[in-house]
Amino acid sequence: MNLNGKVAIVTGASRGIGRQVAIQLAQAGAKVVVNYSSSRGKADEVVTAIEQFGGQAAAIQADVSKVSEVEALFSETLERFGRVDILVNNAGIMENNAIADVTEEIFDRHFALNVKGTYFACQQAMKHMERGGTIVNFSTSVSGAMLPTYSVYAATKGAVEQLTRQLAKEFGPKDIVINCIAPGQVATDLFLNGKSPELVDSFRRMNAFGRLGEPEDIANALELLVSDKARWITGQTIRVNGGFN
Repeated sequence: MNLNGKVAIVTGASRGIGRQVAIQLAQAGAKVVVNYSSSRGKADEVVTAIEQFGGQAAAIQADVSKVSEVEALFSETLERFGRVDILVNNAGIMENNAIADVTEEIFDRHFALNVKGTYFACQQAMKHMERGGTIVNFSTSVSGAMLPTYSVYAATKGAVEQLTRQLAKEFGPKDIVINCIAPGQVATDLFLNGKSPELVDSFRRMNAFGRLGEPEDIANALELLVSDKARWITGQTIRVNGGFN
């Protein structure tokens, strides 16, 4: 895959899947904006890792749950690199709570980051992305499993899948494709946080291969979606989950 001359924004790129995506896009030749909200040190580490193999990257702070900061993220990207060709809406939050324990704050926090952040980043892409661009949003395979305590998180990701479908024809006239990746259980801090070894082991047994996914598994699928070979795929959700559901 050759992404030479292209510029990619990866939200939530300081760790986990976002980190791996940023590195692999840079390895393919893209200049990468490593977006972070609060983990400046981790974001700088990603930039350093990219620069060590000759890639170009910049860490840009923005809390994408705030529209003004999404706008600033795109403005600074354009100032630094002059264009935007790829947007990866990876930033997100996941807290597991039984419905009886969900507060208004928990509900609003999830929708602000997972849904509003994705939506208004797509809005900025409509304004500023080059023709022939690519957007990849992130959902979850958990939404098809009906697992307890995931109600708010799964609801946000259902919304992301629907807006991906709805926006496909709006982006089509600009020759921009928009798709969604729905990972299964991936061994990241976001997934492992607060889970017992027994619970993690039970998740391993839910897919066809008996292991957790790795960030590389998701980044590899994303590479296909941003390549020229996927230009006829748009408005779709791709479940990258090892046969979880």
